[in-house]
Amino acid sequence: MAQATLSDAPGGFAPQHDVREFAATSVPVAGSLGATGTAGPFVPELDRAVWVTLSGVWAGSVQLLRSTDGGTTRLALTYSDGSARAIWTGAVNAPVVDDSCAGATYYLQFTRTSGTLVYEVRQ
Repeated sequence: MAQATLSDAPGGFAPQHDVREFAATSVPVAGSLGATGTAGPFVPELDRAVWVTLSGVWAGSVQLLRSTDGGTTRLALTYSDGSARAIWTGAVNAPVVDDSCAGATYYLQFTRTSGTLVYEVRQ
């Protein structure tokens, strides 16, 4: 979380951010799907944003799923009210989640209507 500190910035305060001096060492999951299917697992480093990039010429939906039991159970990400999140029907390039649970893994579930999805999950 950013902290306000006295500085030469307008108003005298500027946010200070945690800066990591090294790149994430998690292994990206990348490829393409031309049929309904699942990609993964992606094993994230703790407390770093997980980015999802979707491209290609495709129609259908993609959902990011999370598991804490080695992939046996894969659950959709939701908001606190239970409504679904991390579901896409078009191109995306965005940070999606920042996990602090050791052992969590992520999967992309593609439900294809047509075309080929090109994907990447990385940090």
